[in-house]
Amino acid sequence: MKNHFAALSAKLMTPEQAIAWRKTCHEQGLTVAFTNGCFDVLHLGHVTYLAKAADCAQKLIVAINTDASVRMLDKAPNRPINPQDARAIVLAALSFVDAVVFFNDATPLSLIKSLQPDVLVKGADYDANEQDPHAKRYIVGSDSVRQSGGEVRTIDLVAGYSTTAILEKGKS
Repeated sequence: MKNHFAALSAKLMTPEQAIAWRKTCHEQGLTVAFTNGCFDVLHLGHVTYLAKAADCAQKLIVAINTDASVRMLDKAPNRPINPQDARAIVLAALSFVDAVVFFNDATPLSLIKSLQPDVLVKGADYDANEQDPHAKRYIVGSDSVRQSGGEVRTIDLVAGYSTTAILEKGKS
C-alpha cells in the first residue's frame, strides 16, 4: 500500500537537505530549476507558472517564504492566509514539484547562492536581463546563477490571477 503523505513529506527539505539533494541530482546528470514565492493561496496562475518552471529543467525546487518572511514583505496585515507548513504540503502535492524548502529572509539570495541551480525562474513581472540589484524587476540571485554557468528565465503570468485579487474578490 502506498503512503502518499510520506511521499509528500519527503519533498519537504531543510536548506541543508536541499543542498545535498541538488548535489545528488547533479551527480546523476540531472538539471535543477529553482523558483520561489509565498504561494499563499494556490491558484491557477501559480500552478501554470510552476508547471512551466518545471519544464525548464529535469527537477524543480520551490523555495517558499516562511510566515515571518511573508510578514517582512508587508503584503497585508493578515498575510499569510495559510501557514507555511500548509503552503509547503500543497506545493509538494504537485507532481512536477520535486522539492520544497523554506527561506526566512526577505529574499532567497543566500539559498540560491548555496544551491546554485542550473536555471533560476521567475515570473515575467521580473526581467531576466535587468542588472541593477536595486531595480524592482531585478531577479535576486541572477548574477550568482549566471556566474556559476546557469541561466535565468522568466515565464509569462496568467492574466487575472493573483492572491491579492482573489482575496479582494472574496470581500465583495
